[in-house]
Amino acid sequence: MRLDKYLKISRLVKRRTLAKEIADKGRIEINNKVAKSSTDVQVGDRITIHYGDKTVNVEVLQVAENVKKAAAADMYKNLD
Repeated sequence: MRLDKYLKISRLVKRRTLAKEIADKGRIEINNKVAKSSTDVQVGDRITIHYGDKTVNVEVLQVAENVKKAAAADMYKNLD
């Protein structure tokens, strides 16, 4: 699954266009490598998102096309 779509479905970022913008500016890393919005996300990947002065570190637990809002938090584990 594409990085921008994963971030939107998992609700780490509210909108897919915002996720794409953040990734294209080099603010998202997957496994300590800068990632583009089209980068493929796999189970076990570690994603780091830099929001201004805030940093979010998560590990991907599952990848699913459709997720209900209540189950979105089960898609990742916070590493902070």
